[in-house]
Amino acid sequence: MSTGTIENFAGTISEIGPMYPFAGWEMIFVLFGFAFWIGWHVWQIKIENREYKEELEKNVNKEILKRVFEREEKDPGV
Repeated sequence: MSTGTIENFAGTISEIGPMYPFAGWEMIFVLFGFAFWIGWHVWQIKIENREYKEELEKNVNKEILKRVFEREEKDPGV
């Protein structure tokens, strides 16, 4: 079974170099992942706020709110 062009690991381990793909790109991938993570949160917050406003407008009865505000104006201690 062949493990590549290396026949003897004694003394040559420092000459081998990295044994994984995209060596040297770690920091770029970390920055990309961090930017993606923050961007996803911003996008998610915007979507949830829009959905919340839509649900609020759909489910809140404006007549009831008007009566509540009128009652509070008459008697602020309620």
